[in-house]
Amino acid sequence: MRVKLKKLRIKKNLTQEELAKKIGITRAYYTNLEQGRGNPSLLLASKIKEILSYYDDDIFFEKNI
Repeated sequence: MRVKLKKLRIKKNLTQEELAKKIGITRAYYTNLEQGRGNPSLLLASKIKEILSYYDDDIFFEKNI
């Protein structure tokens, strides 16, 4: 699980559905990203980071990496 991604989404008071709509993907696809079952394109990753106001490059890395 991408804990940082989930924590940032919750901190912004966004559901998975709300965030998915903002970036133009399905909730199911976003859930897979948050669970670490896929990797977003560079464009999609940039959109997610922008919405979550996160500017470091480690948002999609597991905590133990």
